[in-house]
Amino acid sequence: MKILHVTQTYYPDSRGGIEEVVRQIGLNTRALGVETRVFTLSKNPNPERVEIDGIQIFRAPLTLKVASCGMSISALSLFKEQAEWSDIVHYHFPWPFLDLLYFLVGVKNKLVITYHSDVVRQKKLLLFYRVLMNRFLGSVDAIVATSLNYVKSSHTLKKYKDKVQVIPIGINKDYYPKPTKKEIEEVKNTVGEGFFLFIGTLRKYKNLELLLDAVKGTGLKCVIAGSGPEEKKLKQYADKHGINNVAFLGRVTDIEKVSLIILCRAIVLPSNKRSEAFGVVLLEGAMHKKPIMSTSLETGTSFVNESEVTGIVIPHSSVVACREAMIRLEKEDGLAKKMGEQAYKRYQNIFTGEQMGRSYVDLYKSLLVKGNSSD
Repeated sequence: MKILHVTQTYYPDSRGGIEEVVRQIGLNTRALGVETRVFTLSKNPNPERVEIDGIQIFRAPLTLKVASCGMSISALSLFKEQAEWSDIVHYHFPWPFLDLLYFLVGVKNKLVITYHSDVVRQKKLLLFYRVLMNRFLGSVDAIVATSLNYVKSSHTLKKYKDKVQVIPIGINKDYYPKPTKKEIEEVKNTVGEGFFLFIGTLRKYKNLELLLDAVKGTGLKCVIAGSGPEEKKLKQYADKHGINNVAFLGRVTDIEKVSLIILCRAIVLPSNKRSEAFGVVLLEGAMHKKPIMSTSLETGTSFVNESEVTGIVIPHSSVVACREAMIRLEKEDGLAKKMGEQAYKRYQNIFTGEQMGRSYVDLYKSLLVKGNSSD
């Protein structure tokens, strides 16, 4: 079975939640007979084809970006070639240029969408894009949501409920690097241990000013790992307000990332928009028996994090609630360890890569059977 994943950004150019989901789907379906390729855009697509983790990645040149939507004038022929190779094209939504590609190329394959998020931030773009989006979503064979929470709270998904099914994101610890004691010690020498950890792209909706305000004047140690458009602004904010108990590490390696998770007290994800549809980093924390802090958004974050069991869910606008939750995890004897153990149990029960891989393969097979029976 040959599956082509289509996503706006992917390794080695970009690291983030969607990139990791695509990678995990590819790796966790491989043992079940799936050959995976990825089609994406790149600022530097030379060479055009690269291979990472045994997955071939085909990269068209990024020509321009409009409202965070990457586009490529020369993508059509490469996309058409890869679509013809595949049995199923698996899109990762939202990416408006993807919808356009689909209609321009005239894709005949069965089509699966993983619906990562509503179009939230690009409100002006949505005014023009809505007609194309609805036509596109109406034409696909299956839409996968990553949590029932998101299905219930998404006005868009409600329109297509007959073709929506839920497959929770899953991750496999075997596909993460295993840092040595020496590598962990090197990170520890830089940032210490027992800190509150944010890992991700520094975007506005990540709401990191709230985290900075929460730790200001408390002595709580916090580490922010990642780069992005808000990085400079956040550093200036911390300097301006005398917040000196936060370490900004910038982009970190995979080994450093795992080391940070091992050393931290808890994972913190204070996002304030529905763009945070799931929060893969919450799973990464749970997989390492760490308690997780997230915000109440009616998205998958509250599906991953069962409040007062696997961690603490706070209002996304409350500095006080964020500070109090962190102090509880710091001061209450055994609380962080207990919640971390519960987070790990929930990960094992619902969010393993093996479970996700089997669910996607079952979906792929059902679509191919339907296709053969209708021929």
